[in-house]
Amino acid sequence: MKNKPLRQRIKFALDGISIAFQTEKSFRTQIFFSILSIVFLIIIRPKAMWWALFLLANSSVLGAELLNTSIENTLDLLHPEEHRLIARAKDCAAAAVLVTSIGAVGVLLALTYDTLLGH
Repeated sequence: MKNKPLRQRIKFALDGISIAFQTEKSFRTQIFFSILSIVFLIIIRPKAMWWALFLLANSSVLGAELLNTSIENTLDLLHPEEHRLIARAKDCAAAAVLVTSIGAVGVLLALTYDTLLGH
């Protein structure tokens, strides 16, 4: 992938999103809640700054999910047997998804409060 044209690098990235969507239930779940949240934001019409914060938080969750998937796949390939250090690495990668998800929910709650009750 290194030193390839931009168009080809974008295709690799889109292939990664497609693979994660096809193979990872948790990624599909995150996409579902992302779409649901975007529909909610369209309905309540928050300020532009809230949109920016939400999109940043949401893309962080999806990015963490993609990194989690790549870490798990790599570790499974390199060390298919169970090992406590492999389990730790996978647990930490999953924890990154959880932490970013909690942050995204916090942003969604704050923007909901500000938009619906803060005026």
